[in-house]
Amino acid sequence: MGDVAKDLAAGTVGGAAQLIVGHPFDTIKVKLQSQPAPLPGQTLKYAGAMDAVRQTVAAEGPRGLYKGMGAPLATVAAFNAVLFSVRGQMEALLRSQPGAPLTVNQQIVCGAGAGVAVSVLACPTELIKCRLQAQSALADSSSASVAVKYGGPMDVARHVLRSEGGVRGLFKGLVPTMAREVPGNAAMFGVYEALKQFFAGGQDTSKLGRGSLVVAGGLAGASFWLLVYPTDVVKSVIQVDDYKYPKFSGSIDAFRKILASEGVKGLYKGFGPAMARSVPANAACFLAYEVTRSSLG
Repeated sequence: MGDVAKDLAAGTVGGAAQLIVGHPFDTIKVKLQSQPAPLPGQTLKYAGAMDAVRQTVAAEGPRGLYKGMGAPLATVAAFNAVLFSVRGQMEALLRSQPGAPLTVNQQIVCGAGAGVAVSVLACPTELIKCRLQAQSALADSSSASVAVKYGGPMDVARHVLRSEGGVRGLFKGLVPTMAREVPGNAAMFGVYEALKQFFAGGQDTSKLGRGSLVVAGGLAGASFWLLVYPTDVVKSVIQVDDYKYPKFSGSIDAFRKILASEGVKGLYKGFGPAMARSVPANAACFLAYEVTRSSLG
């Protein structure tokens, strides 16, 4: 098996592990991000993360927490396969000689490069996922008359292609997606490498135990979200924004309006569940990736 094939296989397994552990947290994050501002005298639909979990399970059962998982399950495998493969290719380019370990700075560059490649895949899938996850939060708002009801991932794609400008419509939010993926992955792979080197204490990092990999992967995932969370909020509101009657003219406009109406707090809506997800989900992802990669030789 070539290096690319190994990275593809290991990235796929890592992606599946990440999704199974993380998706319920992600559903709650998107619901909190996309719930409309309440009308005067009314309260928010969800008081917080735990309230959103309670309401979702009460209304839809535990399966409600796994809503919209079809599209990412098909694509998260592809997504991580691309992420780890492009990173592997970047690593090969930056190596002084075959098998030489990379510095933290080189891993940051590899992560940024992988982030560019992955944005193109992430944008349409995130758009579909966010529409499905947000529709129950948006349906109860005053704009219920214009909210489109979707039957599933393919239904969202069909609707967007037909009535939201064709293929371009699926790439709505590409700018904030890149603004999230490029610095986010640069930070994540940089922190992952730095922690592995720290735990190895100057020794070979490939000898690290699973516990160290879990901690390094979890903290690396947390660093991703710490750095780029407001960008993710902007991306979510743009992707679920109505096509005919948009509230936002673009990323900067969305950023300004959220800041004006809700303050800095508005840029961190759903931050709790995002962080609660990213640590175990990325720990699972990196561990599954490393274990699969080393078992392939």
